[in-house]
Amino acid sequence: MTEYCVLWLKIRGILKDYLHRMKKLVLLRHAKSSWDFNVSDKDRPLTERGIDRVKMISIRSSKILSGADLIFSSPANRALHTACIMINSLGLSFDKIVLKKELYTFELSKLLDFIFNISDDYNSVICVGHNPAFTEAISHLSKAHFFHLPTSAWAQIIFPQTKWKNISDGKLKLGIPKEILK
Repeated sequence: MTEYCVLWLKIRGILKDYLHRMKKLVLLRHAKSSWDFNVSDKDRPLTERGIDRVKMISIRSSKILSGADLIFSSPANRALHTACIMINSLGLSFDKIVLKKELYTFELSKLLDFIFNISDDYNSVICVGHNPAFTEAISHLSKAHFFHLPTSAWAQIIFPQTKWKNISDGKLKLGIPKEILK
């Protein structure tokens, strides 16, 4: 009987280690931005409604958004501001945020290249960025037929793989503002 207990504990330890190394990606689309100012696309600010919405989404989605090892953000004003509001709303450390110019993209191939090259030292990451790349990445990485990630929405994709370069066929969970804020 003791042998079975020892075997069970070994299997449980291996399984726990494997589950800890599985990769979890959250794609958070920036909040609603303004077109009212004569600034470049990269410099567009958030609207007041966008600010309020991402605060509420962050708080109501704290279980999804609080556990990331790192938070990567596009350097675009609207994305960085969204990431900072999320961090502040959840009381997270600003040390977790990393600006990545590669996330200022609207192209799936560039976004996937960034994701596939994340260090395997990180098992759970959030990327804050832009459509249409985020919507297309959700469909590509989860094999779900998904058509539009609204502003302030998130997609959590959990992968059975333990290396970012190998991720595919992830399990998708969506956080859509109209559903979360009912």
